[in-house]
Amino acid sequence: MIGKKIIESEPIQSVKVKEALEEFSQENELNYEQNITLNHLSRFKRYSVEDSEKIISELKDKIGLRHKVAVRIVDLIPQDLSDLRLIFAKEATHIEKEQMEDILEILDQYTIIE
Repeated sequence: MIGKKIIESEPIQSVKVKEALEEFSQENELNYEQNITLNHLSRFKRYSVEDSEKIISELKDKIGLRHKVAVRIVDLIPQDLSDLRLIFAKEATHIEKEQMEDILEILDQYTIIE
């Protein structure tokens, strides 16, 4: 069976996944799972690829977040502190309210695409 062993795993933004699936679908037919994923990703607002990469680097540099958490924040686009608390609920590290407010300020600097 193909894909028995995971060699490397790295979280990426959903906007990059959408872009890759759209590019792949131009030359190939998507299977069921790929179609479901593309349909799901097309329904929600997102940041552009460039903006999402800038946001992730800012979250890592200024706030000190891990890459995995920064990607999750960019994908989910939290609107307020309660949304952020839900994202950090399962994280081992504690984050202060001031840091959460800084995260929301960073997200507000960028435009969400439809």
